[in-house]
This record gives sequence, structure tokens and C-alpha cells, in this order.
Amino acid sequence: MTLTDSARRAAPELLVIRALGVADLPAYKALRDGMLHAFPDAFTSDALTESRKPAEVYLPRLGLGHVGGGQFTLGAWDDGELLGALTCERESRSKVRHIGHVVGMMVQAQAAGRGIGRALLAACIEQAQAADGIELLTLSVTSSNRRAVRLYEGAGFERYGTLKRAIKVDGVYHDKDLMSLALTLPTSTAPR
Repeated sequence: MTLTDSARRAAPELLVIRALGVADLPAYKALRDGMLHAFPDAFTSDALTESRKPAEVYLPRLGLGHVGGGQFTLGAWDDGELLGALTCERESRSKVRHIGHVVGMMVQAQAAGRGIGRALLAACIEQAQAADGIELLTLSVTSSNRRAVRLYEGAGFERYGTLKRAIKVDGVYHDKDLMSLALTLPTSTAPR
């Protein structure tokens, strides 16, 4: 993937943002397992269950052979180390193929503050816009994660709702903000 000027400006020096391939799955799984363990309230998946899965279980996230594009996982690499990742998922059902779902934003704690999340998100938006027919991106984010909420708002995402008690971690409930970003304006609307 080649980054445009806007995505390149969002990427910190020496950082390489690229789509993950099959050979990257072990590094992706290691990053994901670490993030799920360190930040249990930020993810819907739980660390114990996911740690038992082989790396190959994440193969569908790569979008290989996905017709029309729009399904991919991007990684942020620095000197051969995977510091962050972000996935865009797309359904195959015709009525919702215009929607991409941003999931699994991860940046290692020791790499926080370097603009890696912003660079991943900019590249994700760019690649989704280039996919055939994606008009809208959605995501959910733990409401109390103000840093992540600000990141998404800064990229143009708007909150359209909150799912109260969306996840329960060690007996404590956490709400999720539901956010969306229109990539294109609708050309027509059907009568209601």
C-alpha cells in the first residue's frame, strides 16, 4: 500500500504502515494477546480465550481474496517490530456492503504518544475510501477511553449512540460509544 501525502504526514518518522500478510500473523497475534491482557476494558474479546487460539485464526482479517476490497489489517512497524495494528472488516451481504467496521485498534503502551494510532487510522480511512463501494465506517470505543475517543473525533468520526453496559470486566460494566464516519455523501435517498 502506498500512503498519500495526508497519511504520510500522520505517520511518525521511520514508521512503516502496511497491510499485514500471512507471514505477519505471529507478530499480530503476539501484539493482540499483549494488548488484550494489558487493556481488558478496551476490547470485547478476552485475553484468556484469545491466547488459546492459533495465529491462523486471524487470517480472515487480512481480507485475502475478499471481493471488492475493504477488508484488511494494517500494521505499524518500526525497525521490524509491530507496534500497532488496526482492522477494517466488511460484510459480504449486499445491503450492508457499503459499510466498513473499524475494529481492533492497538498500539503498544511503550509506543503511545508517537502518533501511531493517528497514522493507522488515516491509512485505514484512505484504504477504505479506495475500496469498491465503502461509503461509511463505523466503530465502537470504550466511553471512558477519552484518548481514543478524541483520536476518532479528530479523524471526523461522530458519536451516534452509546451502548450502556456493553462489556463486563471483573464485575464492572463499561459503556461503548458507537461512532461513524461518512466517506461519501449519498447520491440518492429512498422515500421513508
